[in-house]
Amino acid sequence: MKAAVYDAPGTPDVLTYATVADPVPGPDQVLVKVHAIGLQGGDVRARAADEVPSPQHVVGYQVAGVIEAVGSGVTDRTIGQRVAAIMLNGSHAERAVADSSWTWVLPESMDFDTAAAVPVEFGTAHETLFEFGGLTAGQTVLVQAGSGGFGLAAIQLAKAAGATVISTASSPERLERLSGYGVDHGIDYTKVDTVSEVMRITNGRGVDLAIDPVGGPALAACIDAVAYRGTVVFIGTMGGDESAPDLIPLLLKNASLRGYYLVEELVRDNDRATAIIAEQLDRVFSGEFTAVLDRTFALSEAAQAHRRVQSREAFGRVIIKP
Repeated sequence: MKAAVYDAPGTPDVLTYATVADPVPGPDQVLVKVHAIGLQGGDVRARAADEVPSPQHVVGYQVAGVIEAVGSGVTDRTIGQRVAAIMLNGSHAERAVADSSWTWVLPESMDFDTAAAVPVEFGTAHETLFEFGGLTAGQTVLVQAGSGGFGLAAIQLAKAAGATVISTASSPERLERLSGYGVDHGIDYTKVDTVSEVMRITNGRGVDLAIDPVGGPALAACIDAVAYRGTVVFIGTMGGDESAPDLIPLLLKNASLRGYYLVEELVRDNDRATAIIAEQLDRVFSGEFTAVLDRTFALSEAAQAHRRVQSREAFGRVIIKP
């Protein structure tokens, strides 16, 4: 099969289009013929920084496609089913393997591109807002990096739950587009101070919940912008800055900082986590929410796709097609 592979971490240029052996599903896994790859920020970060276990490594967390084979222990999936799937690596290829419990059967008329932009994005958004963030109607939430796949999912879910939504982006044009998905107050972080704007919007109170996938200064801003007894949920360092923030402001406000990683929930509480993702797929398929898609690239153009995400020019999820 064809895949986008690399031998060592680095810039997008380390990715090459090569022929590799088809993956073989284990007893509890399925083999998926990939129709769409949802390029995650985590894919970009892993390619840039994580050591690889072997040459011709295939990165990537999320696909949608058709099951071609099932492992000997799989009883809940069958060949020919259309699925979305999460895996720890291997998405950037014509075929990928995933644990059967990390797959979701799709309606026949749900397009693969949309399905490849839902499980991680909407699953993480739902968990960070409600299970870990405790968001309720009437509260105010700050969503950092609103124009990413996760940010757009979180904005829509929060608005549907009756929250006031504040979000950040890098231009007035992006903020204008975000308003169509539920943002009540947009902040152009390149022009104004995020914390000062949050305090102005909330009359000095701060937000009940702040969610950050960026890390570094964005996480620090969440800590400073959260209200008394508020909550900050941290989900990643997509900005590349892993420096630790000052936690004293949390102490002085009796506020909380929580971390969230979807894979841990899939491992430790699979039934609950997979049910939440199944619900989000249904809500997107019904048209209640939109999985916002940016550009589509061929698998042979994986390096260009990574550059697109890394440039922070994308609005929504970048899709790669084998």
